[in-house]
Amino acid sequence: MPVSRRHVLVGAAAVPLATGLLGAAPGFAAAEQGGEFLVGVGIADVTGPAAENGMMGYSMPQQQTAGIHLRTRARAFLIADGQRRIAFVTADLGALFQSVHQGVLRKLTATFGDLYTEDNVLLNATHTHAACGGDSHYAAYDLATLGFQEQVYNAVVDGIVDAITQAHESLSPGSISLGRAELTEASVNRSRTAFELNPRADRDHFPQAIDPAVTVLRFRQGDTDVGAIAWFATHGTSMSNGNRLISGDNKGYAAYTWEHDHAGVRYLDGAPGFVAAFAQTNSGDMTPNLNLTPGTAETEFENTRRIGELQFQAAKRAFDAAGDGIVGGVDHRMCYVDMSDVAVDAKYTPNGRPQRTCTAAIGVSMLAGSKEDGAGLPLSEGVQNPFIDWLGGIDAPVPRELASAQEPKVVAVPFGAMKPYPWAPEILPLQIIRIGQLYLVAGPAEYTIVAGLRIRRTVAAELSVPLENVLIQGYANAYSQYVTTPEEYDSQQYEGASTLFGRYTLPAYQQEFAKLAAAIRAGTSVPRGPVPRDLRGKLINLQPGVVADSAPALKSFGDVVTEAKATYRRGEQVAVTFVTGHPKNDLRRGGTFLEIQRFTDGKWVRHADDGDWATKFHWKRKLVAQSQATVTWDIPANTPAGKYRVVHFGNWKNGWNGHISAFTGTSRAFVVS
Repeated sequence: MPVSRRHVLVGAAAVPLATGLLGAAPGFAAAEQGGEFLVGVGIADVTGPAAENGMMGYSMPQQQTAGIHLRTRARAFLIADGQRRIAFVTADLGALFQSVHQGVLRKLTATFGDLYTEDNVLLNATHTHAACGGDSHYAAYDLATLGFQEQVYNAVVDGIVDAITQAHESLSPGSISLGRAELTEASVNRSRTAFELNPRADRDHFPQAIDPAVTVLRFRQGDTDVGAIAWFATHGTSMSNGNRLISGDNKGYAAYTWEHDHAGVRYLDGAPGFVAAFAQTNSGDMTPNLNLTPGTAETEFENTRRIGELQFQAAKRAFDAAGDGIVGGVDHRMCYVDMSDVAVDAKYTPNGRPQRTCTAAIGVSMLAGSKEDGAGLPLSEGVQNPFIDWLGGIDAPVPRELASAQEPKVVAVPFGAMKPYPWAPEILPLQIIRIGQLYLVAGPAEYTIVAGLRIRRTVAAELSVPLENVLIQGYANAYSQYVTTPEEYDSQQYEGASTLFGRYTLPAYQQEFAKLAAAIRAGTSVPRGPVPRDLRGKLINLQPGVVADSAPALKSFGDVVTEAKATYRRGEQVAVTFVTGHPKNDLRRGGTFLEIQRFTDGKWVRHADDGDWATKFHWKRKLVAQSQATVTWDIPANTPAGKYRVVHFGNWKNGWNGHISAFTGTSRAFVVS
């Protein structure tokens, strides 16, 4: 299929170890005899380069990292019932790309053999728009990051594997209970025009045009709470497209609040005491920007805190009230489907006729972005025929066959027809995970609330279970943009224009998930399906690396440029600037670029670091090879009075021999009262 340059530019926007660790045979016996599970939790850092790396979500090349506000993390949960086990991971990422899914599974196989496989491992993303991008093997998701970023990829893969390994090593007899709540103040429908096109039966299910459901699993080992998974649908776009600090956005704040403020977890202190994951469901049309306007530099941190706090409070209510014990064991089914070529049975289509999905393509309205979360090109949503002439006609360069299959979408870029490889994956993983009476339908996309509802109804009917016991787990195991209902697709808002495989994408998902549900019900296996591509070694990177670092005349790395004051009051901000090197020299994954230290019992001890909400690490380039790091600390109201100091940890690169050396910088001591 010919693709013009104009269209390209428009779119640019080991088994022994496993057996040994599994040697918790007594634990399995207890799980089988006592009706309990083996449960384990883990958490690890997945933060990428804190400077000059494109961010994933808004697809804006100028949005490159320049520091850290909140480190991003992967949170893992393992559940074993004596016969089967599952691994569930939620990571603070914009998307969980197929490349990461493949890389994690390769590493798990190397360590655990066939204990953790694509069948029983479910990886998903919170969809924060403030994390590093560039870890996809597909061009559409690496355009804004100037190509594939290996540092990001390795940080994400290694972090997820670390979290799973930690959870594996913590496996112990325990129990799981289910809680529910509602939250109506943390989301609003950003695509109401499309939502209103759905039949009344669908709209009536969501009287406020949002999905308010909060579903929580409470994990215990013996009598000790060790973790929670909370599902709620809202976008990770509280931080704006002008932000350049790495952040877990609202769900990252919710997790941090529960783990840090309410469970006393210190991320650098070894094994966690409590792990709280805030996972997505069908959040495709759910925005946290309640006034339907993106945040600004003045409001985005407060927006993030407020929406995150609301999710934490709702999750905690459900957690405290969780009275339904999870019973019945675990199960799983998965397969790969070529979503660009699915023959859809008439029972799943709105008009009752057989249909077919088609080659992936995005529409013109997708290029406009979602103005409620962050606009793209200066175009309007709802674009249809007026832009055909602007694009050169329906036959050129997009063939009539594809244009017809994607109607009423006006095709901007035919992702699936790009050469030498499609710009987005079409062979996608579909999975259903059973945790007792709860079923997670894991799909590689962003589903609108009604699209999610229809899949849930299909799966619930196939399994003969209550609808509330079936959840959509979006952003899972791969990423392929949006899924709307056929009716929503017709309006060609941002979400419909981003639904890659045409008007019948959702019916195709309903059909294929129904097959997985039927296999679970019958206890039968399913065909694996086509093998997805492995594009390792075929990727490019145009983002410049670090050539060298230099310090200003008469200065050394770690020297203080702007010093702390002698005294501060609670509520004030401490700001100290240091001569630094490029953060890409050492990502300090699992570590920190800063510490706020308190003088206690005759020694300096860490009080806060760059994983804390009250701190910010800002990086700024000065001249060609010089840079500065500014550490700020907004002193919380509950900070103990005493003597403190700011410490910066960094690394600099020698331009002559490429050697990278660590350094430390320390501010003067100051008093907080």
